Amino acid sequence: AEGGPCRGIYATMPVPADWPEQKVKVVSEDLSPDVRALRYRTLPGGLKQMIVEIPDLPSGEKAHAIVTFSLDRAAIVAPANTASLSIPAKPDRSLRTYLGASPFIETRHPKIVKLAKATGEGLDGWQKVEAIYDTVREKVEYRNGDLKGAARALADGWGDCEELTCLFIAMARVEGIPARTVWVEGHCYPEFYLVDAEGTGWWLPCQAAGARAFGGMPDQLPILQKGDSFRDPDRPAQTLRYVSEFIRGAAVDGGGSPKVSWIREAG
Repeated sequence: AEGGPCRGIYATMPVPADWPEQKVKVVSEDLSPDVRALRYRTLPGGLKQMIVEIPDLPSGEKAHAIVTFSLDRAAIVAPANTASLSIPAKPDRSLRTYLGASPFIETRHPKIVKLAKATGEGLDGWQKVEAIYDTVREKVEYRNGDLKGAARALADGWGDCEELTCLFIAMARVEGIPARTVWVEGHCYPEFYLVDAEGTGWWLPCQAAGARAFGGMPDQLPILQKGDSFRDPDRPAQTLRYVSEFIRGAAVDGGGSPKVSWIREAG
């Protein structure tokens, strides 16, 4: 607390969660005496948040909540038999959020719709998704830059990993293929959803930017989040592409403000 006491500090931070290719365990929780509560919640779509509450923090004092996780992350190998994989004819409710527009994923932009329809014409299942993947990598050069979204990247002909991911997801969704963003440290990539002959659904990744990897993912970076259209209870007026850290506190007469350090380190 700097400049005076702080009261009613409430903070959230996204933390790794379990996915089919990732298993997470809490190893330890290190809390200072001022921390009243530490708990976790899971938002729709599987995003996990750590919640910290500090009722009062005297001027000049420090409080901390440090959680150590162990994480087992596996590589994903592309399926050997892709002929039986198809686009879900009747996506269930859990998939519908991955079929519409998201921030910077403009599924209704005329040029994106036109390109998606032309790319997927006459194709189905795996072949259709792979054609979209190859088209995105052909149309958009991988180059670092500021976030600008799918439509602008298509118009400019270049973008970074977020833009290539956005455009792939937008085109897939236009063609009725559920798709979403996978967030890892300093990078993101898309994954898409197909069903097999028995009706079982599978999320399959692809590396939109960088070395070609379609249907499998050799990288084993910790997964931070999956999705690109979140509603955080603490920010109800916003649709979030990525859920970042959040903090609030009550005003105190003559009080100060918290100076926060968010820690995410790999050991």
